[in-house]
Amino acid sequence: MNFKIILLIVVACLAVVFVIQNVSAVTVSIFFWEISLSLALLIFFVLAFGFVIGWFLHSLFAYQKIKKEVTDIQNDMRLQK
Repeated sequence: MNFKIILLIVVACLAVVFVIQNVSAVTVSIFFWEISLSLALLIFFVLAFGFVIGWFLHSLFAYQKIKKEVTDIQNDMRLQK
């Protein structure tokens, strides 16, 4: 069997065990909102939010780096003329 498939099955089993063990409801209060949901869902949403923020920041920094490189190349080409 492929190593990636085995690893995926192991991670999926661990995720199922995690969800089964963390089904208790917790209440989250932020400002004037109050939400009650399972602990496993709360952790999933926090991780997903962190992933999205990290992906956005990585894309932003990569864009800024490429933009700077393009600007530098354009400036070098102007100086060569």
